[in-house]
Amino acid sequence: MLGSVVNLSRPGTYLHWSVFTLSVANVWLVGVMVVIFGAALLVRFPGHAEDAGPAAANDSDPKVLDDRSDGAAGTGDRTWTGAIRRAGLRVLPPGKLLPDRQPAYVASWIYVFGVASLAALGLAIVSGFAIALGGADWWHTSPVGHFFNSLHLWSVELFMAFMVIHLWGKFWMAAWRGRRALTWMTGVAAFAVSVVEAFTGYLSQQNFDSQWISTNGKDAVNATGLGGAFNLMNFGQMLLWHVVLVPIVLVAIVGAHVLLVRVRGVSHPLPVRRPRGRSARRAAAAADRADWKGPTRVYDIVKEATAAAGIATVLVILLAALLSSPDQPPITIATWARVAPADFVATVASELDGTSETATYGPPYNTASNDVQRIGVSWQRIGGVQDPIDPARSFVLQPLAKLAPSDARLAAALRRYEAAPHSTQVAWAAAYGKAVTKVTFRNGAPVVPPASDGPVPAMAAAELTLARSGALDTDLLANRTFYGTDFTKPLLFLEDGAYFSNVAHAEHLTGSQWGVTNETGSYPGQPWLWLYTLWYQMPGFRSSSNVDLIAIYLTGAATLLLLAVPFVPGIRNIPEIVPLHRLVWRRWNARNSSAPSGTDPMSGDAATAGRAPRR
Repeated sequence: MLGSVVNLSRPGTYLHWSVFTLSVANVWLVGVMVVIFGAALLVRFPGHAEDAGPAAANDSDPKVLDDRSDGAAGTGDRTWTGAIRRAGLRVLPPGKLLPDRQPAYVASWIYVFGVASLAALGLAIVSGFAIALGGADWWHTSPVGHFFNSLHLWSVELFMAFMVIHLWGKFWMAAWRGRRALTWMTGVAAFAVSVVEAFTGYLSQQNFDSQWISTNGKDAVNATGLGGAFNLMNFGQMLLWHVVLVPIVLVAIVGAHVLLVRVRGVSHPLPVRRPRGRSARRAAAAADRADWKGPTRVYDIVKEATAAAGIATVLVILLAALLSSPDQPPITIATWARVAPADFVATVASELDGTSETATYGPPYNTASNDVQRIGVSWQRIGGVQDPIDPARSFVLQPLAKLAPSDARLAAALRRYEAAPHSTQVAWAAAYGKAVTKVTFRNGAPVVPPASDGPVPAMAAAELTLARSGALDTDLLANRTFYGTDFTKPLLFLEDGAYFSNVAHAEHLTGSQWGVTNETGSYPGQPWLWLYTLWYQMPGFRSSSNVDLIAIYLTGAATLLLLAVPFVPGIRNIPEIVPLHRLVWRRWNARNSSAPSGTDPMSGDAATAGRAPRR
């Protein structure tokens, strides 16, 4: 591997427990995340109690605004611009947008992971810009390009890890309290969109991992009826989603989330003891909604952001230099024909007799029904055939027809085959399919036992020769758009054989192996997708013909539930029942427990409430 100091491309190690199959690399990744989360809860946050001081002056008082500053007296009242500016200043005055003080209870490493996520996101965007400068395949052909791809990979891994830790922290802090539900929801939405962004990034790599993810992921997308519009095997489409469409949505949501944090502020500490009684709970809710009037501490938001960006940059550079990034070459039809010729010619027979997976799949490729999924309603049927493919003609007959003018024997075989009735064509191909199980090779040419297979042996032998030369790979892309990025046909043809899945199984990428969370070699993949791939491991679900639709419905329901946490009784109360929040605010709680009896830390009249005495 180019630029790799520690070789993670060696075969991975996996642990098996019940229905779970875990890669050691992912166990390490999750373990490191848990250790970081634990350290953020337990390690003392730097700073001193005496940093707390009087609350900053209320800069949001609209009375200080002078409407006549817009120009002539009174013109500000009549302009949309002035009205919008005044409304913006009321909601988000400079003191909130760029604060230089913050509540004294903000003294835990847990609070750092929000800005750390933003720093890692910035690195991912910048490294993506660098890759774009060299072109889509630069990182496959240049050590420098590969290094920038490594920077991109590890910045994304840091971004997703920091964001998950941030989400963990905010859940256990019940950060949706005090009219902050929209802040929570935009955070969850940012995570969901980040998953889509990472997924399209994996698909855009044009290596083996992207090939396998696309052919397997298509089943879930096809089950929703969207396979024709969102084609995972069209790598050009996925690249544009990755670099244009999804980033715009992600940046917009993240921006809204940050602004909401600035407008509403960070959630107040949960009480050490749960309020009992309706009046006590109402009082606690009112306090959560109110602006913080208690002690504050010095806060340099620009310095914090700069430090986070610097630390994240150093981490990403070190990870990229030491570990590089995976790039297992893609499988081509030429490779398949050379390495597993028996499987190749058997697949050719299945395409001709209509028994291959593609031939029997259903929408969006044809009207068959083998892979049509339905739970109540079949979205796949409603979507219909949007990308029509006739495997026999697309994968075999059309490519051979281009070779026929230079091969008289093949031309005669094709004329005989095309002149026969469809039932005879199917019978010939089926007979060859049975005979080919005993195929041998003489000077590289397939030899099968005699059977009533008509011209099919000559056609299969010519197809094998065509594939070995690499011409079949080119032909299946030849009629596509100028850039030739839609690999639907060659990937479906590859998927119809056994060789493709055998390689994926050896890399631990199949569905029964929790493959969607894994990466080739020993690289960490996407462990945050555990919930989606969990359903494929569950007895009953994993054997269902509707398993993809089940996984989509259940994962979608879980995502909606996560979005709705602030409104779901019981779930929203978990942080109060399991008081992990005490570790986040332990310094604040300890200082308040030693405050004079009757002192209210929220009171603006007690600027020093809850602070340890000076020594």
